[in-house]
Amino acid sequence: MSADNQQERLERLGFFIAGFVDGEGSFHVAVQKSDNVRLGWQVIPEFHVSQNQSRTVVLEMIRDQLGCGYIKPNHRMRINDQTNVFVVRNHHDLLNKVVPFFRKYPLFSCKNEDFKKLAVIVEMMSQDYHLNREGLKEILIIAFSMNNNGHYRKWQLNEILKALDSSETIRQNPIPIG
Repeated sequence: MSADNQQERLERLGFFIAGFVDGEGSFHVAVQKSDNVRLGWQVIPEFHVSQNQSRTVVLEMIRDQLGCGYIKPNHRMRINDQTNVFVVRNHHDLLNKVVPFFRKYPLFSCKNEDFKKLAVIVEMMSQDYHLNREGLKEILIIAFSMNNNGHYRKWQLNEILKALDSSETIRQNPIPIG
């Protein structure tokens, strides 16, 4: 195969993957309460694509094209769920592989807005915004504007922001002992 044909094939594959992700993928930022991080809240950007087990080859193709991520059963505890999911959570891979790929091969649906927001969050995290209170608040506001404004989340944005503010007040005004 000539270099031109190979390049054309890769371009077609890139657009195919973008179209597939438009239908079956999602860009998401999980938010978890955690005692293992200084501010008490952890943000975890994720990209995933799910597909019936019989079509796992498509997920393998996406993984191979991006050069990152892993494939696992989608819902291990649900016996009737016969889907697998391709997942990328690694920050470096999101920043250096997933984001550039979808900038080159943009999505056409409203999922493109979620992608753009994930890209901003990943870039902010690469500059350690998530490690300070104000930066984490900015990231949370963006994250909660994704995926139907976060209606499915365990925590509400105002609860997390209030917890961040109250923990700051406690740190600034310690209760005197004695």
